[in-house]
Amino acid sequence: MNATSFLNPAPGRKGATSAKPGPWQRLVALGDSFTAGLGDPEPRNPGGMRGWADRIAEELSAARGDFAYANLAISGLVLQQIVDQQLGPAIALKPDLITLSAGGNDLVFHRRDPDRLAAALDEAVAVLAATGATIVLFTGPDWGETPVFGHIRGKVAVFNENIRTIAARHHGVIADLWTMRQLSDPRMWDPDRLHFSPLGHHTIAGMVLDTLHVPHSLRPLQPKPLPDRNWRETRASDLAWATHYLLPWMVHRARPRAGNGPAAPKRPEAGPVFGVLGQAAQP
Repeated sequence: MNATSFLNPAPGRKGATSAKPGPWQRLVALGDSFTAGLGDPEPRNPGGMRGWADRIAEELSAARGDFAYANLAISGLVLQQIVDQQLGPAIALKPDLITLSAGGNDLVFHRRDPDRLAAALDEAVAVLAATGATIVLFTGPDWGETPVFGHIRGKVAVFNENIRTIAARHHGVIADLWTMRQLSDPRMWDPDRLHFSPLGHHTIAGMVLDTLHVPHSLRPLQPKPLPDRNWRETRASDLAWATHYLLPWMVHRARPRAGNGPAAPKRPEAGPVFGVLGQAAQP
């Protein structure tokens, strides 16, 4: 399902009773630390982080019981690594909604050319769009004339214009961080001033849902706590966390090896938002 088959030209409204919940059944999020949720700690979530992607999955899953969510993001990846490592697994999960944020590390840490980055991104989006899924792309935020990031503001702006063109070419959806003036509030940012705080992730989640014209329960400046779970869900989640994160970490600490592969994706399988990790929902 592409974006134009569902989205209306009218602006979305939070909690609008006349709006229909999104038609999507399976979300797969691709990207780096931004999508993994760095800056939004939550010990009960996979990888110990929540983030905007988890927050929109929580809202989308509330509208339908068969909703499944995977998050393939790994902190620190550049655009080509995201393409090489995540596109194939994402397509194999058969999503009907895909979010892709890539290129930030290239611009911030490697000073790469935004036009060349856009060419690589365009090819990746073409492959994803061919699946028929709705594709959500993110523009970079406006750091303004800050001492650290002011020097790359022009490159971010050029890359953003390329992203808008790519989205238009492939009937994608733009989640526009650049125009979010509320992100100039210091409370939106982690102390590292590079990643977003819980309030920032909450605010971005609301923007994404509004962009998709999905009614939701997120309110400005009021981060929603993680929903309480019943004892069965809690036990299942604890067991899954121990199996997928605690035990591998203990083994790695006991037997460190050179040349270990990259960090694992946050949620490699598509499953219930509060279900057992690794227990994929059926396509």
